Amino acid sequence: MEGMEKSKLVMRDISIEFPGVKALSHVDFQMESGKIYALVGANGAGKSTLMKVLSGVNSHYTGTVSIDGAECEIRSPKAAKELGIEIVYQEVDVALVPNLSVAENIMMNHLVNKMGKKQFVDWKEMRRAAKKSLERLGVSISVRALVSELSLAEKQMVLLARAVTDHCKFLMLDEPTAPLSNTETENLFKIVRTLAKEENVGIVFISHRLAELFEICEDITIMKDGQVVTNMPMTADLTINRIVEYMLGRSFDDNYPKKAVPIGDTLLQLEGLTEYDGRVQDINLTVKKGEIIGIAGLVGAGKTELCKTIFGAYRIGSGNVRLNGRVVNPKNPTQAVARGMALVPEERRKEGVLVHDPIYANITISSLHKFLNGIRFVVKSRQLEAARDKIRELDIKTPSETQTVALLSGGNQQKVVVGKWLVSDSEIYIFDEPTKGVDVGAKRDIFKLIEALVERGKGVIYASCEFSEILAIADRAYVMFDGGIVKEVDVKETSEQELLYYATGGH
Repeated sequence: MEGMEKSKLVMRDISIEFPGVKALSHVDFQMESGKIYALVGANGAGKSTLMKVLSGVNSHYTGTVSIDGAECEIRSPKAAKELGIEIVYQEVDVALVPNLSVAENIMMNHLVNKMGKKQFVDWKEMRRAAKKSLERLGVSISVRALVSELSLAEKQMVLLARAVTDHCKFLMLDEPTAPLSNTETENLFKIVRTLAKEENVGIVFISHRLAELFEICEDITIMKDGQVVTNMPMTADLTINRIVEYMLGRSFDDNYPKKAVPIGDTLLQLEGLTEYDGRVQDINLTVKKGEIIGIAGLVGAGKTELCKTIFGAYRIGSGNVRLNGRVVNPKNPTQAVARGMALVPEERRKEGVLVHDPIYANITISSLHKFLNGIRFVVKSRQLEAARDKIRELDIKTPSETQTVALLSGGNQQKVVVGKWLVSDSEIYIFDEPTKGVDVGAKRDIFKLIEALVERGKGVIYASCEFSEILAIADRAYVMFDGGIVKEVDVKETSEQELLYYATGGH
């Protein structure tokens, strides 16, 4: 990187408020090109809000932003892009157009500019430029492929290629590894290092997977309650526990004290369950009352597909789903809900909540029949009361039950998803990657919620690629590989190493 001109970005005294919430309070943050910075904090600490100020999404901030000593006004995403500031959000689908090609998505900003000026598009040159951007990242994806055909990891690469094409100086990555496998994560790290060291890009890396920050980042900024707690280098004497103590403002014990809950009769039984298109095959498992069953597997093993097949979102090809001994085989999610099932999906913003609706509407949507009056009209006052109860019970950080879900942090959005199923009082609760993108404090809250469910005799399926979580919360676990179950284990008699062995195809 010798000979490359360094650029420095400085944010001073940044504050911003939303209705009822002071999201940032007098925050100072700075970065320079060619370095990789970690930005961490509990859900609601202000990390994403700060980055949205920098990317021009949150435009009503106070304070100053300067680049190389010159003060900048960043009041729109366009203004940020013109300054070389780019952001790749955790929800990659929000920033991509699925029915357009990879090339069109990478060159999106150039296409918009040409169309706005009524210029002709040189499609051959556009595909050549898109391919060159991918090659700079060492990525091999057909520029003619539709984005809808890509994996999550490939979609991220498209967004990174777009950033490189737009002459990015400063890049923010919001939970970039959350949906990725170990191999995909390693590939992302190589690309991030290349961007920093060879392309001279300054990078902010936001992640709740604290261990990975030691591999990729040079400095760390820790936030809590809308303020910066500390900045420090990622030195050898810095530990995960120390970072967590800064995040939570208290000491943290790694071990989760799992409660012993009496386990009853079989509640759910899968008999040779096979999804219609073969995405999961010949699944046999049982869940008893008061029992937490772990579904362990790496990304792509079939965990999500199994959860959706049980819940009726995917069509059953053969086999049976039995609930309390009776075959139920839901043909759609509506039938599954009516028969006592609940699913907290992996992609909560796309499938779990109505992000543009208020909390009370989301919490009551799965059980509206409980809020009808004598003439079959929904009584809003009852909805509001039920929502207030769940906000207190789940400790959802919000000014009121009328707050729009999109304005909540990721962890609080997840609590809203859980809250709607608590109101419905289901029998089987299916959690698909429930702690994806949430901090250690919110993770514990979710564990407590799950234990409260099984104490009431409910059955829980907990699907996760975080094997440490399965060992902490589950009673038994089934390991999935390539769409099937390859091993059943007693959690007390297994280890992360054994789970990983079977999850990678070991026999």
